[in-house]
Amino acid sequence: MDNKGLISIVVAMDAERGIGIDNTLPWRLKEDMAHFKRTTTGHPVIMGRKTFDSIGKPLPNRRNIVITRNPQWRHEGVEAVTSVDAALALVANLPAHVIGGAQIYAEVLPRTDRLIVTEIGRTFQCDAFFPPIDAGTWKEISREQHHSAENGFDYAFVTYDKVA
Repeated sequence: MDNKGLISIVVAMDAERGIGIDNTLPWRLKEDMAHFKRTTTGHPVIMGRKTFDSIGKPLPNRRNIVITRNPQWRHEGVEAVTSVDAALALVANLPAHVIGGAQIYAEVLPRTDRLIVTEIGRTFQCDAFFPPIDAGTWKEISREQHHSAENGFDYAFVTYDKVA
């Protein structure tokens, strides 16, 4: 698949598709943070305002685009827009990564070309979830299995491409 204009979702989820609780990650997996940084550095990242608030500052070496319902919301180092459409228009013809949260993922999923998923082999208490990954829409193209000795659970970096 040509990377020009490629919209990817980058997400870590537990065994029940849980992605967060109280606007935080329910796990700490340094290998996933390093994978996230390698994947997104040098590319635009699109996120909802709550996800931005949970991070607390613009991610370095990335163009940060925040979707917010508040047209007055501003933060230094961030481009603020009021819709997914506006965010995607800013990255037309550029590879970009959507990094959360649940509402943004659900809205952008039909327009996404690739899913870059960290599958955590455990279930955590979560109040935010990723939509189901439909096998008729998505084809797994790579999987790297790992084990976190520090956390005592398995995880995998999985990439899915949209079926043409």
